[in-house]
Amino acid sequence: MTLALNEQRHRVRDLWIHLLCVSLSCFVLIVGMNEAGHVWAEESATSESSKDSILIEDFGNPGERGFPKGWGAQRSVVTAHETYMIQEEEGVSFLRAQNASQRVYTKQMAWDPKTHPVLVWRWRLQSVPEGEEFIAAVYPSLDTDMMFIPVNTKYVWSATLPVGSIKEGGMFSSTEIVIRSGPEPVGEWVEERVNVYKDFLEIHNHEPAALAWGISLLGGAAIEIDFGSLRVEAQ
Repeated sequence: MTLALNEQRHRVRDLWIHLLCVSLSCFVLIVGMNEAGHVWAEESATSESSKDSILIEDFGNPGERGFPKGWGAQRSVVTAHETYMIQEEEGVSFLRAQNASQRVYTKQMAWDPKTHPVLVWRWRLQSVPEGEEFIAAVYPSLDTDMMFIPVNTKYVWSATLPVGSIKEGGMFSSTEIVIRSGPEPVGEWVEERVNVYKDFLEIHNHEPAALAWGISLLGGAAIEIDFGSLRVEAQ
């Protein structure tokens, strides 16, 4: 009887050990799958973001007197520092242009207009005098000519000209395309999405450079306007 009781105890012990091993194996497998799935999801989101959207500028790096680092002036650096200045609201940075008389530009970028043809930016009108026509413009430069002069397109916010208005450029001037019209809204951010690669082909009848040359911004002479982040996206 004692022998039979011991054998029964051994069988119960072996059964518990077996069940415990099975439970631990299932637990390890489930945890491993969850961890692997979590990492995969993060990597997919990261690669998708970097693949489909490239941030060009978020104005989070102010230099002297609030002028953005890595940017230059069309003519006078001193005047540019007086009329363009980085501001911040609720943790979001932007470039404010006030009574500007020249463009500011950056060449600190590396994006292929063929793979990322859509330029996206935000701007916010703060004030515009009555009767003023030009409000602001963004100039993506996708190439340079034989004299290394930027070849660009001027996308305009006009107070009076209708959307779709086009003014052909010359040897030393850019083709202008009105993409927003009217002196409103004031104090509200609005977003623009433009296929700059498509426009470049239609205007210049040739492919742009492998990498874009730069971007310029211009606020009107009597205007106060904010430029938000700039990025390019795959179509």
